[in-house]
Amino acid sequence: MTVSADEIAAFFTRADGSYLCARWGRPIVPVVFGVEDATLATVKGAIEAVVALAGHRLAETDPEMGANLFVFFLRDWSDLRGVPDLDRLLSDLDPLLDRLEAAGANQYRGFRFDADGAIRAAFVFVRMDAALAALPAETIALAQAVQVILTWSDGAFRGGSPLALAGHDAVLRADVAAAIRAAYDPVLPAAARDASHALRLAARTGLGTVGGTVGGGRA
Repeated sequence: MTVSADEIAAFFTRADGSYLCARWGRPIVPVVFGVEDATLATVKGAIEAVVALAGHRLAETDPEMGANLFVFFLRDWSDLRGVPDLDRLLSDLDPLLDRLEAAGANQYRGFRFDADGAIRAAFVFVRMDAALAALPAETIALAQAVQVILTWSDGAFRGGSPLALAGHDAVLRADVAAAIRAAYDPVLPAAARDASHALRLAARTGLGTVGGTVGGGRA
């Protein structure tokens, strides 16, 4: 499908008016904490599906960090305060958790970047409050995988989920899928801060249909 430049720009323009679209520059090595084996397979399967959609790669290890995508599922933000060495990966961990607790947030995503602006590492925290606990694991996993594949703006999905319903299944919205595929075009830079980049993305969403549907579970 074709997505307009204005729609693309809205995905990557932050509340302060700045534009940032960055993709992963290295193979993604995910590690997931706080779930049982069945759910672990679901989360990793969602990540694999979105990475495949982007035309990117997974790997067994990152040469610098071992893993570079850290996904934590927890019941309370205080659960993270005792995780060994997490404060070494996130130097502002305690102030961050204070802010998340005060806001009553149920999720957080933070990124680190390489010298060229590409995503180097990401941290995903999901606090399973009542609203999230009511959703199928497949839906939560797919939504998190989508939101960590690019640096979407803080308001990109404020008005609605990146997922849609196909019957009883949660699937990736066609416009979101098209934006992901376009952003991973190797001709484009790994990171862009100029809003004219949205024009280049929009042009690429019309070059063909999105191959396949990334599906989740019941919604």
